[in-house]
Amino acid sequence: MFATPKTVKTALRAALLVGVLATVVACTATYRKHGWIPGPELLNEVVVGVDTRDSVAETVGAPTIDSFVDDSGYYYVTSRMKFYGARAPKVVARDLVAITFDQAGVVDSVQRYTLADGRAIPLERRVTDSSLDDKTFLRQLLGNLGNFNPGSFLQQ
Repeated sequence: MFATPKTVKTALRAALLVGVLATVVACTATYRKHGWIPGPELLNEVVVGVDTRDSVAETVGAPTIDSFVDDSGYYYVTSRMKFYGARAPKVVARDLVAITFDQAGVVDSVQRYTLADGRAIPLERRVTDSSLDDKTFLRQLLGNLGNFNPGSFLQQ
């Protein structure tokens, strides 16, 4: 049996409707939240000049980032990103709470920053070239024979 023109027309309309709906749904913006920052009620419990690292970690919680070099602070970070179709994700909101400590480990300040306070830093994509890409193991081994100085191994 052959399809009648009416059923073909109805099937094409349904396929077109499904295609339009799939396109609209695929291009809907989605949001994702990463990280955590303490709320104002928790930050109000941190007393500048009184609390220490341990009391802050106990009261507020473990930091997202701990300063590695000089143990100067705890940093709590959250970001909200917008994903829209095939486009690159865009950061919509970012909040950072910085709790800094003095040399004795006592809270020095509690500061809050937003995305408006920051600035974009371009990443450098340079990579150091390796001269080993085009050399086989045997070529590398024989290439080092001229660099060997037996006098450097002899004790005088």
